[in-house]
Amino acid sequence: MENFSFYSPTYFAFGKGAENQAGNLVKQFGGSKVLIHFGGGSVVRSGLLDRVKKSLADADVPFVELGGVKPNPRSGLVYEGIELCKKEGVDFILAVGGGSTIDSAKAIAAGTVYDGDFWDFYSGKPITKALPVGTVLTIAAAGSEGSPDSVITKEEGMFKRGASGNAIRPKFSILNPALTQTLPAYQTAAGATDIMAHLYERYLTNSKEVEVTDRLIEALLLTMVHETPRVIENPDNYDARANIMWAGMMAHNNSCGVGRSQDWNSHNIEHELSALYDCAHGAGLAVTMPAVFKYVMHHNVMRFAQVAVRVWGCQMDFEHPEVTALAGIKAFQNFLISIGMPKNFEELGAKEEDIPKLVSVLCRGDGRTGSISGFVTLNEEDCTKIYQMMI
Repeated sequence: MENFSFYSPTYFAFGKGAENQAGNLVKQFGGSKVLIHFGGGSVVRSGLLDRVKKSLADADVPFVELGGVKPNPRSGLVYEGIELCKKEGVDFILAVGGGSTIDSAKAIAAGTVYDGDFWDFYSGKPITKALPVGTVLTIAAAGSEGSPDSVITKEEGMFKRGASGNAIRPKFSILNPALTQTLPAYQTAAGATDIMAHLYERYLTNSKEVEVTDRLIEALLLTMVHETPRVIENPDNYDARANIMWAGMMAHNNSCGVGRSQDWNSHNIEHELSALYDCAHGAGLAVTMPAVFKYVMHHNVMRFAQVAVRVWGCQMDFEHPEVTALAGIKAFQNFLISIGMPKNFEELGAKEEDIPKLVSVLCRGDGRTGSISGFVTLNEEDCTKIYQMMI
């Protein structure tokens, strides 16, 4: 296990009706004027936005609103939010929605207190200062409600990139599993896939002797394998929804990633798919991960064999561990297909002729120098082959 520091101060209010605590929590964490940031659609139709606004009004906390967040959140709305916050004297951002809304709120929070272009943070500059952020979560997926991370798509060039810093880790997050019960099955499955991806990205490590976090990751993967089919079959299963929601937070607040190197190549490769085709991130990952795993498996075949045995119930073949490893990858892919996720480019809506463009943006775009690094360093030829494996 490697040396690490870990700081995760987010306050969680979990359970039915927890969104009614929003106003008091904003005041508790020092907010005096709030930007409510949201997408639209379901948070409006369900009455959630009205409940949050009432909670703020009851706590005598003034607010302004900025809706319009889309999946794979865009830089244009971030710039609009930064300008609004500066104009209105906002000192707290409250995200009401899923990971896209929370990521956009974090970008606004960082950009409002920064003199330069917020995109600097998505080009490698660490985030050390930001307005405080709170969240009211509506989908278990991205884990942004407990993480120091944010992903934004820059509309000029359609670069999808991430930024990180403890300054944007939410001060509080409200998690009411009942808010996820109206999600369509496809969105639920895509969210579950994203959660499992966050676990696999940490599991694929070059660090030695990391049994504690290995076992934590395996336990959360087993939870997702058990609970996801239950909510696909019965969307109103509150207890299964609750377990998935907490697993989503645990998967990405990095408690499972401390003391170990991590991968994130599957996420980088998928980001180009969701940036170009605007597909659901989880759906893109469902197609990406099996291809990446098969391509890099021989870098450490026993790592893949271990998860195959411990999570997917495969029998260990000590003479031919690659057989066990492949069986685990196939079992994972079959699980994703069983919950309604796509299995190839065609089902995702991607096109073979776009592979050169995908690879170019992935490996050369926005300052990159020809490769991406993680569990294995992948160059342009590697990434081309991985995209071709998805066809």
